[in-house]
Amino acid sequence: MRSREEVDATLQVAKVDPAELLPAAQCLSFSAQADAADCYLLQLEPELCAELEAGRSLVIRGDKEEHAVLCSKNQTYDMKIADTSNMLLFIPACETPEQLCPDTPPSVIYTQIAGFSNNYWELRRCRPKLKKLKKLLMESPYEGPDEEKEKTSTNPKYTTDALLDQIQASEEEIMQQLEVLKACQVEGYWRILDFDYEMKLLNHVTQLIYTESWSFSKVPLSTCLQELGPLEPKEMIEHILRSYGRQTIVEGEIFYEMNEEKICRATAQMLLQNAVKFSLSEFQEVWQQSVPEGMTTRLDQLKSLALVDRSSRPETISLLNVEDLPEESQERFNSLFTIREKWTEADIAPYIQDLCSEKQTIGALLTKYARSSTQNGIKVYNSRRPIS
Repeated sequence: MRSREEVDATLQVAKVDPAELLPAAQCLSFSAQADAADCYLLQLEPELCAELEAGRSLVIRGDKEEHAVLCSKNQTYDMKIADTSNMLLFIPACETPEQLCPDTPPSVIYTQIAGFSNNYWELRRCRPKLKKLKKLLMESPYEGPDEEKEKTSTNPKYTTDALLDQIQASEEEIMQQLEVLKACQVEGYWRILDFDYEMKLLNHVTQLIYTESWSFSKVPLSTCLQELGPLEPKEMIEHILRSYGRQTIVEGEIFYEMNEEKICRATAQMLLQNAVKFSLSEFQEVWQQSVPEGMTTRLDQLKSLALVDRSSRPETISLLNVEDLPEESQERFNSLFTIREKWTEADIAPYIQDLCSEKQTIGALLTKYARSSTQNGIKVYNSRRPIS
């Protein structure tokens, strides 16, 4: 431990004027328990610091074979170790210049170093890894109460806590994706409806709307539950109304405004799911006949769900759901260029839009992963690397 006299002597040898410094000198020493293995540093942006200061938690998620991510309540961050050439010291009792009073007599403050490190965890905002969510839920799709009674399989089912434990995303992002997947809770477990059962429920609702001559913009919840309750569980009827409509309240009564695009899109998926390719003209005719009367089908309703091939004769359409494509950018592009060698921006955009980060554009993604050329006066994109 240095005395004040030793500090002043060192300053004199170093030719430093004590008057230019604060009067207090801090003398550092390693504690007996100081160990680099006991301490980890995490670099946080102000927003995450505010989360901790407010008493909220940050959670690290990932299985053994996955790269760890850190999640706040509503955002996901990639974690990467960054090395530093300077040793970083952890000094809990160290006082900053702002905390030291410039008017006190010269003194020495003895402070112990609790730990040290040559690296720290660096965080970077990343897209939540949500593909696994659908994969887990599809292990046990919900096919209705009758099928549930007859099931003898022991496929796993997942509570909210179980999903939070396994999915590398924030709680808010997971809940948003559950809504996108039209998942619902059955006896405390999150379930995706089997697509055939989902369409059966939707058909019950649209048939009732037709029978009662209701407007699709004003479907009464109470009457739906009363009329369809004997056929299917009331919670399933209400779930399908929420999934394909928007709730409104008029004079205290709950109504649903049905979403034409969602209904047309689901009908198209039903028609395309069992066909490798469909003649475009025939499909459009059958599709329009299959949707409820009063609704109009349009190809732009099928973005990221179906792919139209204008170069074939006759023109064709096939199912290509973005939800079934790989989550990582390079794998996604490899998959797309395996399906089709050359893409226009208009065709490929719906299948890569979700890969864009906050400040990244579709154009920037195409520049990174694809090579452009002109074909018959139209700009097209193909892979930058050979596709096996």
